[in-house]
Amino acid sequence: MYKSQDAPQQNDGMTKIKIEEAIGTRLAHDITEIRPGEFKGPSFRRGHQVQEQDVCHLMRLGKRHLYVLDLKEGQVHEDDAVMELAEALAGPGVSFGNDPKEGKLQFTAAYDGLLKVNTRALVEFNLVPDVMCAAMHNNVPVTRGQKVAGTRAIPLVIKREALNRAVAIAQDQAPIFSIKTYHRKKIRLLITGSEVYDGLIEDRFEAIVKKKLTAFGASLLETVILPDDAERIAATVQQFSETDTDMIVTTGGMSVDPDDVTRHGIRQAGVDTLYYGSGVLPGAMFLVGELRGPKGRLPILGVPACALFHATTVLDLVLPRVLAGEEFDRNKIAELGHGGFCQNCVDGCRFPVCGFGRGS
Repeated sequence: MYKSQDAPQQNDGMTKIKIEEAIGTRLAHDITEIRPGEFKGPSFRRGHQVQEQDVCHLMRLGKRHLYVLDLKEGQVHEDDAVMELAEALAGPGVSFGNDPKEGKLQFTAAYDGLLKVNTRALVEFNLVPDVMCAAMHNNVPVTRGQKVAGTRAIPLVIKREALNRAVAIAQDQAPIFSIKTYHRKKIRLLITGSEVYDGLIEDRFEAIVKKKLTAFGASLLETVILPDDAERIAATVQQFSETDTDMIVTTGGMSVDPDDVTRHGIRQAGVDTLYYGSGVLPGAMFLVGELRGPKGRLPILGVPACALFHATTVLDLVLPRVLAGEEFDRNKIAELGHGGFCQNCVDGCRFPVCGFGRGS
């Protein structure tokens, strides 16, 4: 029985009572406390039984009334709702906790890999009233334990109808989020250029490629240096394809000079597909091809000279996706143009914490 003569007020699945009358009741939701520069988070958690000594603290937080949960049919509490949302949103390699705070849950990567986001489905999900989900960009390399997305039910009490719609979208178009592992591990490198082959200049490509591969757990098994000779390039590419190789990388000979014959040699090796040119700067003269090897499809990446002078190029956008097993065609390469203009930041490269490559 309430001490007040006034009847408790109903409010969307909750009963509103005065703070002085709340002793002994249990909180229907987390109560947030903000101390600028010190703390922001739940000062009292859902289910906490209000004690006499809590009243002053709650009043300092601006609370003059509290709400007792009084759910009707078709109503779901925010914490229960967000668990359903998270279970529907999370795909392979994406994990989340079972202790929502203020109706929110965050997703983390269960292992190193490439974050995949079904962007169209995410938009459709966010069009449902009273739910939301935010994520990192699609095709971003992530590491184990890294936070990649978050979701919440926006009101304290959500209608079952809206919740079911959101869950259905996530389930029907699953996975909304997933992590793809890097399974192409054995890489061989072909460096072309008569000036390097003859020892007139020292090669710098091998160290660059090796560093980028190592970041994704791949190994550079072999490096061969050849002159600008299309037939020898073709023979070496074919030889690589007959070994235990997951991917071939070539460097040099990608420009329009008559003696830049690397792409011609790759074509002579009997590739099934070859795409030359990309919508990315730096990296317009990039090459993506594939031929058949003992393991099936064997990708070939042709890296232009810009990789010697820029810390981040088209290679950084394509490499993790290929290592994760993705295939590229002309459309995918063209899509890289959205976000494919590097700012060449004068105060140092911040990639991947920047917009480069984040439009595709």
